[in-house]
Amino acid sequence: MDDASQPGGGRRRAAAGDVAALMAADRAFHATAVEATAAVEATAAPGRRAVGVWAVALSAYVAAVFHRGSLGVTGVDAAHRFDISAATLATFTVAQLAVYAAMQVPVGVLLDRYGSRRLLVAGGALMVAGQLCFAVATDVGLAVAARVLVGLGDAMTFISVLRIVAFWFPGRRNPMMVQLTGTLGQLGAVLGAVPLVALLHHTGWTPAFLGAAALGATVLTMVVAVVRDTPDRGPAAAPAPDLTTVRRQLAAAWAQPGTRLGLWTHFVAQFSGSVFALLWGYPFLVQGQQMAPTAAASLLTLMTLASLAAGPVVAHLCARYPLRRSVLVLAVTAATAAVWAVVLAWPGRAPGWLLVVLVLVLAANGPGSVIGFDYARTFNPASRIGSAIGIVNVGGFVASIALVLAVGIVLDLATPAGRAAPDLAAFRWAFAVQYALWALGAVQVLRYRTAARRVLAAAQSIGRPAEPVQAAPPVVTPARRWVRRGDRR
Repeated sequence: MDDASQPGGGRRRAAAGDVAALMAADRAFHATAVEATAAVEATAAPGRRAVGVWAVALSAYVAAVFHRGSLGVTGVDAAHRFDISAATLATFTVAQLAVYAAMQVPVGVLLDRYGSRRLLVAGGALMVAGQLCFAVATDVGLAVAARVLVGLGDAMTFISVLRIVAFWFPGRRNPMMVQLTGTLGQLGAVLGAVPLVALLHHTGWTPAFLGAAALGATVLTMVVAVVRDTPDRGPAAAPAPDLTTVRRQLAAAWAQPGTRLGLWTHFVAQFSGSVFALLWGYPFLVQGQQMAPTAAASLLTLMTLASLAAGPVVAHLCARYPLRRSVLVLAVTAATAAVWAVVLAWPGRAPGWLLVVLVLVLAANGPGSVIGFDYARTFNPASRIGSAIGIVNVGGFVASIALVLAVGIVLDLATPAGRAAPDLAAFRWAFAVQYALWALGAVQVLRYRTAARRVLAAAQSIGRPAEPVQAAPPVVTPARRWVRRGDRR
């Protein structure tokens, strides 16, 4: 071992001083957080009732993904309906995602205050209202307002379901349940692909989106009837916090390098697959690659089904190798960037097998980004899970907003004058923007991985945990890159 781990060593004293400074302002909060974490573990009751509550909450997330992605497969029709350019079409999704990202931290605070059930109900109602407005919209202003409502309701859904998992299941089952939640939720994208396209082309715009609103209303009724915040049916809400307490909770969550590692993990792993599914994948396949609409929708469905298979694999690897979660994130990112490079460099239209490979690799983006929520859980006590998850969830959607808008602008600039739709060359230039985001995200993941390991190692060297965490990963010391699984705290 080096001198940092020896009694009286200079590095040890410096590390201890850093940790003491980091934890000084948060010590009183942590005392109550330990009790809250223990209470959650004590009341978690995995069984038929827990699975039933989770399943209905999951259906709310499935509906949210359906509403979120409903514009992706109808983008070409929307451009014709509202007579707009690619950049203007991008503002629909940008408005939706911007509201989603901006609301994550406030929703996290509201979630810690009011609990999951109330937020799921409010979010579901907002999404139904948004789809009703979108069904009857004939001008751009009302259509954008409708997507804002969808984004606002969507923002309340996923992290509310994750809090259900935290309160109804013990920590040892949390990684798998979180991955299952994120993965099975993508069934909403299946509903938003071939069935919605078929309904749109068979019945028209207004009936199709009225059907989407009806689906949301049905799920909303189920949530009201079944979902409860905690196993004992008692109120999960805490007393209304004052502004100082809210600020302290957010600052404490942000002060954890593990929370920021989760944010950048979500940033770097999510945006490519998300943007492909939400908006630009379908136009790329139909207009750029000259695929039939049904074939393009089928590829998006394949992407979703592959994501369902990838989620449990990623969860197993995270549980089996908790110290290598960031390696898995970077591997997913590198594979995505490599396959996109082949697709964009291919002379002429890409062959079908290559497009299948592309969507299969993109399918791992969602499960890879969910690893960020596992960092939030393991580096924060249960009483501020909502705030920490909200911070993490900002990352991927900020990146998605940037890419959606950038692709729309580049498509308009690169489309030859006189063409009604972008050509393949324009799509190549537009999707090349992704590499700047991948570079930024990878650098930040490496940066905060090092910071998180340093804090955990320093905390171990002074004989105390850096945070009262749930099922935390093993501590990596400067001299040892791994420890036995039995050494986990």
